[in-house]
Amino acid sequence: MPSIENSLFGKVNDQTIQLFTLRNNISEVRIINYGGIVMGWDVPDKNGEKDDIVLGFDNLDDYLGDHPYFGAIVGRYANRIAKGAFQLNGEHYLLAKNNGVNSLHGGISGFSHKIWDYRSWEEKDRVVVELSRVSPHMEEGFPGNLKVKVKYSLDNNNQLRIDYLAHTDMDTICNLTNHCYFNLNGAGNGTILDHKLTLDALYFTPVSSDLIPTGDFLMVDSTPFDFRRSKTILNDIYSDHPQMILGNGYDHNFVLNKKPGELKKCAELKSDITNRVLEVKTTEPGLQIYTGNWLNSDIVGKDDKKYERFGGICLETQHYPDTPNQDHFPPVLLKAGSSYSTTTIYRVYIQ
Repeated sequence: MPSIENSLFGKVNDQTIQLFTLRNNISEVRIINYGGIVMGWDVPDKNGEKDDIVLGFDNLDDYLGDHPYFGAIVGRYANRIAKGAFQLNGEHYLLAKNNGVNSLHGGISGFSHKIWDYRSWEEKDRVVVELSRVSPHMEEGFPGNLKVKVKYSLDNNNQLRIDYLAHTDMDTICNLTNHCYFNLNGAGNGTILDHKLTLDALYFTPVSSDLIPTGDFLMVDSTPFDFRRSKTILNDIYSDHPQMILGNGYDHNFVLNKKPGELKKCAELKSDITNRVLEVKTTEPGLQIYTGNWLNSDIVGKDDKKYERFGGICLETQHYPDTPNQDHFPPVLLKAGSSYSTTTIYRVYIQ
C-alpha cells in the first residue's frame, strides 16, 4: 500500500516549506510546496539499484536562488508569450518580461516561485498531495483571480499523475505544466544523449530567433524532429538544420497526434544503460521537448554533481507557446466562471 510522509524542509519569511515523501512498492517521489517542485524520484534500474532520475538540489536555499525551473509548476502561462503582451476582449495586457522582450513561464515571479497551500492523504491504491493557491488579479500582468489546484498522486503502477485544476472570476488565459528535467541514468550521471525518444507527433511548431513560434506547422518527416520511430537524441542533436541551430538543440513544441482532451500516450524515453523507461500520457495538445541546451557545469546539483549541457530532458505537456497571439492554435482562453482541467501521467518501469 502506498504511503506518504510529511516533514519540515525549511522556512521562507516565517512560512514553512513542507517536504512530502510519496512511496509505493517500487519508488519514492519527493515534492515541496515551494513552487510545487518535484525534488526527486528514486527508481530502480535493471539490477534493482535505485537512483534519482530528476535534476535538482538537496536544499531549499538553492531552489530560492536562480535556477532553470528544476521540477517546478510553471504558470499562469507555461512557455513563451511574444513581447510579453496579448489582447483579450479588446483589452491590451502587458506581462512581466523575463526572457528578453518575451514573457516566459509566468513571468518574473510565476507559480514556480510561490509558496502553495497544501494537504495530503492516503488512499487504498495511491497517495495524494494537493497544492493550491489563488493567483490574484493582475499578478504578473494576468487578468482575473485564478484559483489553482495541482494534485500529485503516486500509485502502485509507479504512475506519477498530475491533475491541474483552475477556476477564474474573469476571462483570462491559463496554461500549466511541470518542468522536471529527467535523466534515466541518474541525475548528474552524464548526459541524456544516449536516451532513445519516441514521440507520437506528425508536426512541430518552428520558431523564430527568439524561440517564439512562427505560426507555421512543419511536418517532422525527413527532419531531426522525426521521433515517430525510436531514435537516440544524439542522432540529430548536432544537425545543421536551421531550427536546431536556433534552439541550440531541441527546444520545440510538438503537435501531438490525438483528439482534444483525450488522455493518450504521447512519448516514451528509454535508457539502454539502466533499462529504465519513462512513459508520458497527457490530455494536452502539445509537448515541449527541451534537452537542457543551456545547462552548464556551473550548476551544482544533488550530491555535489555538476549538471552539464544536455544533462537532462524536459517533456513539458502543454498548450502551444504564444497561443494568445496565434488565433489558429488550440485556444487557451478560460472564460469567467468556467474551469480548467488537464492531466499528465509520468510512469517509469524497467524493460
